[in-house]
Amino acid sequence: MKFKLDENFGSRIRILFQNQGFDVKTVFEQNLQGCPDQRLYEACINEKRCLVTLDLDFADITRFPSAKTCGIVVIRIPRHQSYNLLEKMINQFLQTLSTMSVENNLWIVEPNRIRIHETDIDDNDEIKRL
Repeated sequence: MKFKLDENFGSRIRILFQNQGFDVKTVFEQNLQGCPDQRLYEACINEKRCLVTLDLDFADITRFPSAKTCGIVVIRIPRHQSYNLLEKMINQFLQTLSTMSVENNLWIVEPNRIRIHETDIDDNDEIKRL
C-alpha cells in the first residue's frame, strides 16, 4: 500500500510507515505544502496513495469522496497532544490496517478507536454512503 503524509507529519512518523514496509511520500518532498486541499486530494488519487492527515476538512465526504481514493485517514488528536500520543495513534492505525483495508474508505483515528466510513459500490457502479 502507498501513503502520502500531509505536512503535519515529520520524518519520525514517516519512519513508522517505512518500518512496516509501506511506500510513503510526504507533501514536503513533493513540494505540495500549503497547496489547496483539492489539489492534494487529486494528487493522492492520481498517485494511488492513501492520504494520512490531521486536517479535519478531509473528513467531509461531500468535498472529498473517499470512494475515488485509495483511502483517507484523518488522525484526530486531542487539543493538548503529545508526540507519544500521536505515535500511539499512528501505530493503532497501522495495526488495524493489517486486518482491514482502508481503500475507498474514510477512517477517523481517535485515541483508542477508529471510526470507519465505508463506501460501497453496487452493481450499477452507484456509490452508496453508509
